[in-house]
Parts: sequence; C-alpha cells; structure tokens
Amino acid sequence: MLRLPCAPRLLQASLRAWVVPKAQVSTKPARTPTSPTEQAIGLSVMFFSFLIPAGWVLSHLDSYKKGSAA
Repeated sequence: MLRLPCAPRLLQASLRAWVVPKAQVSTKPARTPTSPTEQAIGLSVMFFSFLIPAGWVLSHLDSYKKGSAA
C-alpha cells in the first residue's frame, strides 16, 4: 500500500524548483519624466499598432471571403 505522508513531500520538492524571484517594483517617481511630446508619440504608436492591422483586415474582408470559399 502507498504511504500517503511521502506524497506531500514529493509535491513540495517539485514546487520548490518553480519559485520565481520577487520583482523589483518601485513606487518612486521616474528619474527622468516623460515629456508630453514623448507621451503623444507613444500613444500614437500604440493606437496605430492595433488599428492599422484591424483596418487592413476589415478593408480586405471581401477578398478573404472569396479566397477561402471551397
């Protein structure tokens, strides 16, 4: 018959290998604050990186429908 007290120790040993180190999170303000121009450029890049591919797919939707008809 299996000894049940050994099973928890085996599980704990396998979980010890997956310990992730603590993240270095800081609540201090940034050393160099970002300017409004940098913020605008960053926001624009983020919006365009999502909107351009979605717009491309939506504008070519008819060609996708025609090409995949079997």
